[in-house]
Amino acid sequence: MKAVGYFVEGARRNGSKRSVGDQNRAFLDFCAGQGFEVAATFLDIEQAGAGDPGFAQMLQFLEMPGRGFMVVVVDGLTALGKDLGQAAMKLLTIENSGVQVLSMHSGGEAARELVTTWADRGDGTPVSERVRSAMRRKAVRGEVLGRPPYGYRVGPRHRLELVPEEALIVKYIFRLYLQENLGIRKIAGRLNEENVMTRRGGRWSMVTVRDLLRNRAYLGTYTRFGVKVPGSHAPLVSAEEFRRVQERLQAHGGASRERTVVPFLLSGLAYCGRCGNKMIGVSRRQRWTTKDGEARAAAYRYYQCESRTNQNACGYNTQRAAELEAVVRERLAEDSPGVTRLRRAGNADSYLLDLMSQVERVEGKMRKTRRQVEELVADAAHGIITVERMRTIGGGMAREQRAFEADLAAAKDRLAAQQSEADRRRHLQELRERLVREWDALEFGELQSALREVVDRLEVDGTDVRLFLRA
Repeated sequence: MKAVGYFVEGARRNGSKRSVGDQNRAFLDFCAGQGFEVAATFLDIEQAGAGDPGFAQMLQFLEMPGRGFMVVVVDGLTALGKDLGQAAMKLLTIENSGVQVLSMHSGGEAARELVTTWADRGDGTPVSERVRSAMRRKAVRGEVLGRPPYGYRVGPRHRLELVPEEALIVKYIFRLYLQENLGIRKIAGRLNEENVMTRRGGRWSMVTVRDLLRNRAYLGTYTRFGVKVPGSHAPLVSAEEFRRVQERLQAHGGASRERTVVPFLLSGLAYCGRCGNKMIGVSRRQRWTTKDGEARAAAYRYYQCESRTNQNACGYNTQRAAELEAVVRERLAEDSPGVTRLRRAGNADSYLLDLMSQVERVEGKMRKTRRQVEELVADAAHGIITVERMRTIGGGMAREQRAFEADLAAAKDRLAAQQSEADRRRHLQELRERLVREWDALEFGELQSALREVVDRLEVDGTDVRLFLRA
């Protein structure tokens, strides 16, 4: 088996700083003792986060095809991060590539050393983790945490109590779905037509109806933090009704078959010219049998007004995806699209504001993922989940974090490109020309990113399509 060494200048072991030379000698001795073949070593000077150049180069090396069986060896957890949270994120990122991380400090798996170290902190446990543990204990007692589901309120004993008028609506929704055989979109439309408001006074959508139908709270079971307390409050549906609803939802959603999600190019750019809501991408599959008995199938992709899709409101404003995308391509190729950019932020440059907001959003998502990873490790440290379960769930979080890091780097690059008004205009013109010239050759992600930089908004009303460019 081959071994890769990852060193960080100044990493500590037992409170003492370790030079790169010390780490390298220990690595060679470790490999000799374990019978590992040295494949490569990577170095970072400072622990600045998952974007360290040595760490990034190591990930690229680990993801190369034909690498064979391999492990990554570190001096200890401090070589992965200044704190346990950062170490956990880096460790899960490495292991998500299918490579195990070993620690020379413990002589075994770094993941188990991480969990053990986390559990041994004692009084050093963060307040947030202690609060989480206290909330889990409350959940075991059936005490309500957070906002109660529609149909209930929090009573004086911190238990769920019925809200009569809302409870009737919950039963009505289940009856429409089971007895009248209405789909979730038509149920949302029926509620909106009858002027039934959500708890916040808003309109019902497919998402709110679907989530309500899936909520096990209506069985009288309280669920939070992985804890289930049956019979904690009055139910609104029977177990048989709930089972039938879930079976129908699962059958309709095709949860048993694997789905391939193909993103839509104009997502976030197209808006309905009638109601102003977004046009969202919708995919449909259709199967039929011809008169000759031949079975056929086809897939359709189109953009549809979100008000109609989710709330059964607005008109039938629908465009085939390929046709609408072709119109955008043609308009970009025109010498003058005929419509100037919308100024949605007064005299301020809305695109720059959008970019800065995008950076903030991505950074917020990265912080949230980091907190989720820390909670995951804490659950493993407290014996709530196994280390293997931590690895499985954490691998998905690590993938998300890497995607966020790529999005953040791209957004910051676009911000840097906006150096001055003249540079910005020239940059947009060059990008527009590149879109026209290389539309078919660009990868989807690059094409979509360039479109979002050049196009400010696309308003669609039947055959009337208006393209607003940034200027």
